[in-house]
Amino acid sequence: MSAKIGIAMRNFTRYPELPEPQALVEYGVWVEELGFESLWVWDHILLGTEPHFPIVDSLTMLTAVAARTSRIQLGTGILVLPLRNPLLLAKQLSTLDLLAEGRLVLGMASGWYKREFDAVGVPFEQRGKIMDRNLEIMTRLWTEPAVTAEIPPYNMRQAVMFPKPASRPRPTILIGGYVDAVLKRAGQRGDGWLTYFYTPEGFTRSWQKVCGFARQAGKDLAALENGNQLPIMVGPSREAVRDRMMEWLAREWDFASWSESTTESAVMGTPEECIEQLRAHEAVGVRRIVLVPYRYERTQIETIARHILPHFQGR
Repeated sequence: MSAKIGIAMRNFTRYPELPEPQALVEYGVWVEELGFESLWVWDHILLGTEPHFPIVDSLTMLTAVAARTSRIQLGTGILVLPLRNPLLLAKQLSTLDLLAEGRLVLGMASGWYKREFDAVGVPFEQRGKIMDRNLEIMTRLWTEPAVTAEIPPYNMRQAVMFPKPASRPRPTILIGGYVDAVLKRAGQRGDGWLTYFYTPEGFTRSWQKVCGFARQAGKDLAALENGNQLPIMVGPSREAVRDRMMEWLAREWDFASWSESTTESAVMGTPEECIEQLRAHEAVGVRRIVLVPYRYERTQIETIARHILPHFQGR
């Protein structure tokens, strides 16, 4: 099965540059016209200090894009679930999925940035438990006629949430993260796993664990989904673009020390070289690839759409 090819939105920048919401909406319309399968937004409330990275709200941006598009899938890559009230978020996402007519795909994670948790007032050390609690609450609100449950601090008595999402029984949920506890959550509580800047070898090691956890839970492995977010730069050759790509990755991107995220995941070179590298991900079972184009340059995106997408999406 050919991997689906999506693309990231640059809804965060490096100060003093600021994101432009109207331009980002037009970007969403444009990449749908180019034929990308999905559009993914980054999610933070606060990000960085020196330097800091201005970021516009992920769900507001997807709502605006949903109103202007009709085919492209809309993804969060990745929504920091413990930072949000699960009842309010369930309502917001249900409405967004209805507006998008079932095109919402939810990448969700427990988060890593303690300063952000402290500012919002959510205990960082409890984020895994909060994540599981919020997943339970949201899933029940989306799939049950009424929910009566006391799940501290939420005391729900005949909590009726309608209308339900357009997606049935709920939007697809991909769990993001790296450690075994997260991989278990992805295999057993979600619909699969979404990762970030993994090589085919690194992906394989963790994906096998996700599948093992899913098997323990009696889930259908054929229905399990996954995705890998990958930086890409097309140019005369891999060697010709490598230095510029590595400089950009070092300047604007983080790589968790406890993960296998690495700059070596970068897809670089001629269209033919890039296709070969993407095929290596497809060969180990990556089902959706979210491309992060070099500096989000328009010429890069047009080249990818013209010379790489047709090899994966039958265009």
